Amino acid sequence: MSSLNKSALGAQGTSLLEKSKKPSLWQRMMHPQARTAYLFLLPNLLGFLLFIAIPSVMAFGLGFTEWDGYNPVKWNGLDNYFRLVRDENFRIALQNTLLYTFGSCLLVIIASLSLALLVNRKMKGMSLYRAAFFFPHIASFIAVAVVWQAIFNPTLGPLNMFLSKFMEHPPGWLVSSNWALLSIILVSAWKMAGYYMLLFLAGLQGISKELYEAANIDGANILQRFRNITLPMLSPVTFFVIITCIINLFKSFDLVYVMTGGGPGRSTKLLVYDIFVQSFRNSAFGYASAEAIVLFLIVLAITYVQFKGEKRWVNY
Repeated sequence: MSSLNKSALGAQGTSLLEKSKKPSLWQRMMHPQARTAYLFLLPNLLGFLLFIAIPSVMAFGLGFTEWDGYNPVKWNGLDNYFRLVRDENFRIALQNTLLYTFGSCLLVIIASLSLALLVNRKMKGMSLYRAAFFFPHIASFIAVAVVWQAIFNPTLGPLNMFLSKFMEHPPGWLVSSNWALLSIILVSAWKMAGYYMLLFLAGLQGISKELYEAANIDGANILQRFRNITLPMLSPVTFFVIITCIINLFKSFDLVYVMTGGGPGRSTKLLVYDIFVQSFRNSAFGYASAEAIVLFLIVLAITYVQFKGEKRWVNY
């Protein structure tokens, strides 16, 4: 056997020996450093199991049962879901939720991007303006709802007092079935715009100045620079904003609960509010769980569609 073959066999044997000495998965998991890491992760893991994972699994199971919280649980299969199809309250709540979500999301994107463009400049006191625009996000939803409830008061509210100078009959806002949902949309967009402004601002500051300088040399005006440079470069941020905004809006409950209670009539009844009513007022926990599962599937489907189209429009 030649010396070359011997050296090759020796290298192969050394490699096999090293692989045999490599610790197994169980040994790596039981390493002292790994056990220390598990201890740090344990509080968060327990919180996830107790408050998210286990309740989610139980809610999924309750969706196939009939239970009022007191009597024994009764299995009813898909009856809750067939009832959802026939339930007019559910259809109205779903319609209101879709209108509220997409209307608010559109306003949030327009408002937050406009604010980001406005504060993306070097001026004295600009950090103060940024903080002022961000402040509504950190305010309590309940406090915001109470304040805007007073602003929208049809007789004593400052908004209608101002509008009465220009029109004889100002909108009824929260007491009108035609205006209540729009009022909730405006308040929601006002509260959320500051947070997403910071995301767009970070995206704007990550765009190379050389692109704008080259566009200026080519004679591009401000609208052409915005359309051909700013929007395409912000597409990853815009994608993230749309995903998170839609998910957060589908879960909205506080504003509706405090400001309108789902009224007038059923004009502002959203899915999460209807889930609350079915479970804690009507004691129909099985039916409410079925509604929650349908809401989860809707959000999952919308998110899946957006992720499928991510590469197509993020790289636009």
